[in-house]
Amino acid sequence: MSTRIAFLKGHGTENDFVIVPDPENAIDLPPAAVAALCDRRAGIGGDGVLHVVRSAAHPEAREMAAEAEWFMDYRNGDGSVAEMCGNGVRVFARYLQRAGHVAEGDLAVATRGGVKIVHIAKDGDVTVGMGKALLPEGDVTVSVGERSWPARNVNMGNPHAVAFVDDLAHAGDLLAPPPFSPPTAYPDGVNVEFVIDRAPGHVAMRVHERGSGETRSCGTGACAVAVAAARRDGADPAVTGAPATYTVDLPGGTLVITERPDGEIEMTGPAVIVAEGEIDTEWLENAAL
Repeated sequence: MSTRIAFLKGHGTENDFVIVPDPENAIDLPPAAVAALCDRRAGIGGDGVLHVVRSAAHPEAREMAAEAEWFMDYRNGDGSVAEMCGNGVRVFARYLQRAGHVAEGDLAVATRGGVKIVHIAKDGDVTVGMGKALLPEGDVTVSVGERSWPARNVNMGNPHAVAFVDDLAHAGDLLAPPPFSPPTAYPDGVNVEFVIDRAPGHVAMRVHERGSGETRSCGTGACAVAVAAARRDGADPAVTGAPATYTVDLPGGTLVITERPDGEIEMTGPAVIVAEGEIDTEWLENAAL
């Protein structure tokens, strides 16, 4: 490892991340090291790690280097690899702006879920083009204790099960992954969203994120919720020809999600850098053992 490892801490609607700048992909971050960094008592604390690497320097992103200079090598809080993180992309873009790599306006970010177009606005909000949702067929059910609900299977580059409930308290403590069926629906696990209505075009949610537990916010989850709500409400933009916009309240803040008639989804919300410092390399090396 490097003799000096810089880090920053940031969040998007309180979905928080440890940011590790590593343009040349020189820092080894095995799962145990990532989990140690995300530990809220013995580490820095976060829902995940944003490993900032130039696309050309990472084997998983080299093919995207012509489209996007930077690759978001995202890891969940338990050290596992994830395809995408919507709040993470906004914070990733805010870091690139802070570091002087990009300015206000549009930029492309490579992720395991493909290249995402991001817009950094003058007012501080960041909008991410999240791509199109996939809606796998087949019935899905999620459960908490004695309660079960039908769920909408939505894939935003990562898998989601969206359940509309009467009370967000019915989701329980969300410490453990809510059981789902059939097991073949999500062979690699799933993010589960529990949703209530607040007003037309306005919902609130809680989420259990695969590999992280309950988080204060989930950007791809908010997109999945908006897509599921639009289908439930008869507002599928591909059918109506009009965009569908939902305000989604999360424990950590509010996101605005718009799905266009062509299926493209945009997510707008805040992204904040709150601290920066250096990681004790001896500690991290021991944590990686």
